[in-house]
Amino acid sequence: MAGADGRRPIVVGVDPDPSKRLALAWAADEAERRDVPLRLVHAQGVPTGGYRSGEARPSWEEWNRALHGLGDQVLKDAVAFVESRRPAVQVSTLLAEGEPAWVLREEARNAALVVVGSWHLSRRREMFSSASLALPLTAHAPCPVAVVPEPEHVTQQPAYFVVGVDGSPHSASAVDLAFEEAALRGALLRALYVWHPPLLGVLDEDAAVRECRRVLSETVAGRTATYPEVELHHEVVRGHPVQVLTEASEHALGLVVGTRGHGGFTGMWLGSVSQGVLHHARCPVITVPA
Repeated sequence: MAGADGRRPIVVGVDPDPSKRLALAWAADEAERRDVPLRLVHAQGVPTGGYRSGEARPSWEEWNRALHGLGDQVLKDAVAFVESRRPAVQVSTLLAEGEPAWVLREEARNAALVVVGSWHLSRRREMFSSASLALPLTAHAPCPVAVVPEPEHVTQQPAYFVVGVDGSPHSASAVDLAFEEAALRGALLRALYVWHPPLLGVLDEDAAVRECRRVLSETVAGRTATYPEVELHHEVVRGHPVQVLTEASEHALGLVVGTRGHGGFTGMWLGSVSQGVLHHARCPVITVPA
């Protein structure tokens, strides 16, 4: 829920494994940059073997008590981690019962941003594992979702954010957020329109590229007035969108894309480009609904 002052929090899913703190760290840093509260959410589904003690099988009530005790400890440890990293950030917690994707989707209704981790599961495991969050959450959340498989990269200077543009309402929303993220970090912004020629080719390739440049210019127009401190580089690149954006992510602080672009079918959960970069990008990826 929003804080007493009306600021919507950043919601982050907390993994029970203390070695998997990357998303939590990113969320804490982002909350401090935005000056908003941070809400730590740990969701418990059906008891799994990971919580078993190896002794005689306990009753359901004993399982439930044990799970809640472990969940409380997971959140206490996460709060301590955030307080040591970003002591100025206001923190709240939620221990919930239910599938993590469903719980986080409900929390997203009143969130500025939802953050989860990702460890580059294979496409099959991502689709069919109940522990997977990225695809179902990104497809249905009403707010932006950040998936954090790796840290922000500062291997190139000046540091930069990348945003994919295709002229759709989703990509326009992505551009707005990308400018904000770049401004928060004092980074420049690379706006990329990836032109993927059709299989049968086009009669006038130069005209097609000019049209891409026109759409790109119109999409980013006006944002520079709102964020004059952000240096903008925009370019049209020929190739497959997933491949080009993945390559651009290798040295980026982050990559921003819309949840669906042109060419999708009404009712699809998530655009093919969004799905592709979630699987392959080498930096935090923020998906933005229209």
